[in-house]
Amino acid sequence: FFSVFLFCWLASSQQQMVVKTDVCAYSGLRIYPGHGIFYVRADQKSFKFINRKSKSQFLQRLNPRKIAWTQLYRRMHKKGTMEESTRKKTRKVSKTTNKAVVGMTLDVIKAKRSQKPEVRAAAREAALREIKERNKAKQAAKKAEQKTKAPPQKQQMPKSKASKASGKPKGVRR
Repeated sequence: FFSVFLFCWLASSQQQMVVKTDVCAYSGLRIYPGHGIFYVRADQKSFKFINRKSKSQFLQRLNPRKIAWTQLYRRMHKKGTMEESTRKKTRKVSKTTNKAVVGMTLDVIKAKRSQKPEVRAAAREAALREIKERNKAKQAAKKAEQKTKAPPQKQQMPKSKASKASGKPKGVRR
């Protein structure tokens, strides 16, 4: 008799009681049996809330994604996810490959790279000097053209218009 009792006791202790829980329509928290508020809207859609606070915020149409204590907020802002944080981040290794560019072959690029910095700097300075000389020549040509043209004379405004123009600017309120 005692062995049967022991067997039944062991079998019952290994089984766990399953409790049917609902999920709050607003906060996403678990609602255990005998708890919560059941709300039915006019269009017959039903909602279960964990407490009065959740129901009130739902009826005020507050977005649960912006309320810090709701599960939606925590999921959206990656709070409490331990599995993802334990995983190590892998570094991306960037492999450099040399490719030809339009107008330059790979051989020309390699030759320029192998040049000494002094030679490269001298070539850059020569190119800049040439550009500056071209710009000076253009400006000198413009000045010569302006001297050849006669400057237009300014027309004098009638006295009635001149007196109005000297006052406040039109259309601006101060």
